[in-house]
Amino acid sequence: MHGTQTRTEGGLGELLRLAGPTVLARLGIMMMGLTDAIVVGHHSARELGYHALGWAMTVAVLTTAIGLLVGVQVMGARYVGEGRPQAAGMVLRRGLNYGLLLSVISSLGLYLLGPLVMELTGLDADLVRGATATLHIFTLSLAPYIFCCVLSFWLEGLGKPIPGMVAMWAANAVNLALNLWLVPGDSGLPVEGAVASAWATFGARVMLLAALAVYIWRWSGSRAHGVFERGEDDGRGAEQRQVGYGAGASYFAETAAFSGMSFVAGLLGSLEVAAWAVVLNVAAIIFMGPLGLSSATAVLVGRAYGARDREGVLRGGVLGFWVTIVLTTIVCLVVWLGADLIARAYSTDPALLRLIAPALVLSCLFFIADGLQVVAANALRARGDILLPVGLHVFCYGAVMLPLGWYLAHPAGLGLDGIVWSVVVASLLSGGLLVGRFLLLARHPLG
Repeated sequence: MHGTQTRTEGGLGELLRLAGPTVLARLGIMMMGLTDAIVVGHHSARELGYHALGWAMTVAVLTTAIGLLVGVQVMGARYVGEGRPQAAGMVLRRGLNYGLLLSVISSLGLYLLGPLVMELTGLDADLVRGATATLHIFTLSLAPYIFCCVLSFWLEGLGKPIPGMVAMWAANAVNLALNLWLVPGDSGLPVEGAVASAWATFGARVMLLAALAVYIWRWSGSRAHGVFERGEDDGRGAEQRQVGYGAGASYFAETAAFSGMSFVAGLLGSLEVAAWAVVLNVAAIIFMGPLGLSSATAVLVGRAYGARDREGVLRGGVLGFWVTIVLTTIVCLVVWLGADLIARAYSTDPALLRLIAPALVLSCLFFIADGLQVVAANALRARGDILLPVGLHVFCYGAVMLPLGWYLAHPAGLGLDGIVWSVVVASLLSGGLLVGRFLLLARHPLG
């Protein structure tokens, strides 16, 4: 145990203060993908397929690496809850060292193995060729973005989400400008389409990293939080990594399953994989709201856990659940009513539009459950429950969703709608079990 039991602040106002900028920052992450998909989709439906598969390969590795760094956020919040903010510098240094290791492993692994995985799935040779070229450029931007996550997570753990939000949206402006310049192929440079869009993402992520690094270097609070003082390590690096292990494994299970769905869609045809890319992109943008709320919820729960405040832990988690339900319910109504308009934002191809709009309406069935599962999982990690969320994610998304999606799409003949139905089932199962686990643990003293 670290510290004595105290009562922590963590009401709705504090949750929203943390969640607002964090949600906007997470939306900024996906806005880059949305910008890429829209610009590339209007350039060429086939290029959108290249982009979708290249991104699908990248996102599983990137999201896993991000999950492994969640300990930076959680441990920073715990130190604040323990009344030891000056120890937060250790958290940042551990995170940067860990981020370097993750950058090297993930970049090399994805660059070398990604194309091989695509070839082994039996996809069309032209689709594999185009996606491989895009994938190789995406790989170059992994390291800058991993370091961006270390810096922004550290600031969020200290209750300062606004700098990361501002930097993220500035990077989006850079990404949009580069996409509009490069993707049409008339920039004078030897790139266009999906590959050009991947280069735009690289440039935007480098800019984002520079902005966050400069902010922390010049922030007056950096010294008070031990950034420039290499004090004696308190030996809790393993605890920080363990939080990340749980999040990384969960994120990998979920994103690998969703990426696997891109291959299931690819076996249906190029139009189906492009349509699934749009549905997945819209769902991912929506998911950024609950993901931001999950970070804010984890900060509140982590502070309370560090202060040994059991009521504060429960309060922080339940508030996160209710706000997520309200937010995702509103989103469901918007998507349901505006499915045709959303589809036309991505493409003008009539055949593609006939696939996208019905799938978007059907996807409304999983938004609430998908949001609840990520908030509950982060709340559980922040209060020290690491292993069970991993097991549930592996079961629900790996053992249930992926084979069910293949069966419904192919043997059952439901096509793209079958893939969406499998997501509905897995999300309901995961969300219900994780929320139930958190409420069950709330009945017992903190470990």
